[in-house]
Formats: sequence, structure tokens, C-alpha cells
Amino acid sequence: MPDQPVLLVDDTDGVRTLTLNRPDAYNSFTAELKETLLAELRWAATEPSVRVVVLTGAGRAFSAGQDLREHVEVLNADSQNPMSTVEEHYNPLLRALTSLPKPVIAAVNGTAAGAGASLAFACDLRVAAESAKFLLAFAGIGLSADSGASWTLPRLIGYGRAMELMLLGTPVTAADALAIGMVNRVVPDGTALDAATELARTLATGPTLAYARIKEAALAAAGADLEHALATEGRTQAELAVTTDHREAVQAFVAKRPPTFMGR
Repeated sequence: MPDQPVLLVDDTDGVRTLTLNRPDAYNSFTAELKETLLAELRWAATEPSVRVVVLTGAGRAFSAGQDLREHVEVLNADSQNPMSTVEEHYNPLLRALTSLPKPVIAAVNGTAAGAGASLAFACDLRVAAESAKFLLAFAGIGLSADSGASWTLPRLIGYGRAMELMLLGTPVTAADALAIGMVNRVVPDGTALDAATELARTLATGPTLAYARIKEAALAAAGADLEHALATEGRTQAELAVTTDHREAVQAFVAKRPPTFMGR
């Protein structure tokens, strides 16, 4: 039986679905998977036909994080920098997800642990199956948080809760994740991808230029004072005000008809 690709790619109705495809290893990240995912995210960022991205995992997990077998090999090789993958792979993945000028939805169908949870947190929206759970177990193996979790998680759920999860490694169920704002929706098992895809298709028919500027403004505001945030909002609004999509939306409102957004 031929080897299966580590990442499955599907493009339908403006939605690019990227499925981590190492189900026997709970979609843990090898160098190959990280590099393939990064390449596909970068391509999606510049491809006009892709209007929304959905990230999910095959089988029973979203992703268990770093493939520890591969990590042990690196440690046994007496590498001077056994965590070079953080700078080489995980940080670029985080930047690609957060800066992608299109909405990104995580369909969390099972466990999201370590870097797998971190990447889910970096997406714009998260749809979780009822049996899904999130686990930041970095401290349990003597490591700090990485892949942006120290930045994204406190912004999602607050500093106190984030520190509890990172220090104690307490698993978070889907129901609790919804209650504290870690995920946007919880759906029955087996339907997370369908629900995320339905949401993605709705977004794909929307004003994608506006979505891009909303992401840009929100990301800029996270590390700026009020004046800088207001300046970014002013600039992005001025850019959008002269787009075809804005004019179409206003004309559609006046004519009492649904707008047709073209992404320009």
C-alpha cells in the first residue's frame, strides 16, 4: 500500500481544507508535515480562489503536537540546539496562520495537545467536537510553551486561566473550552469538520478584503496602545472605503437585496 500524504488538501467553493494526515500518530508533527503545512498556508495566502482556510486532523485527533519519536532522535544526536524546530517550523507556522489575509477555522475533532493546541489557538475561529479536549503539556516534559501559546492563549481566555493550563497541564473539555471562550462552537462528535465547512462557506461568500483588514487591525492592536490601534483602524477603513465590495454592499443595502462580494 503506497504511503499516504502527510497533509490532505481539498479546494471546494472557495474553501481550502487542510487535513493533518498522520492518524496513527495522532497527527503529531514531523518535519515533513510542518514544512508541507507551511507551504500550503503560504500558497493559500496569495491564491485568489482561496477565500477561507479550514484546518483539521484525520482520525481521532486534531494533533498531539510534536512527534516525540522524531524529537528523541534529535536529542540522541547530541544536537547543540534540539529545539531548532521552534524557530525553523513552529514560529513560521504561527506567523502564517495569524497573518493569512483570509479567515482560518480550526475544526478540532479530537485531542489538540502541545503545538497542536497552539496552532488551533492561532486560528481565527475554533469549532470543537463534543469529545475534543485541549492540553498544554509542555511543563510536564520540562519545556516552556511554544508555537505562540504564551501570546494567543491569554488573549483568548485571560492570563489567570492561561497560566493554570500552562503550569498544571490541566486538560480542558470542549464544554469547558466553550464556557471560557477558548472555542466558538461545540458540535456533536463526527460533525466538527462539517460545521466548520458550513461556517467557512458562509465566510467565503462574504467581503474577504474586509476580513483581511479586520485580522490585520486586530493583530496590530494586540501589541499597540489605543492611538496606534485607532491609526490602524483609520488606515484600513480608508483602504476599504474605495473598494468595489464596499460600494456593492452599500448599493445592495439601499436596493434591499443581498450583496455580491468579489474580493476587490
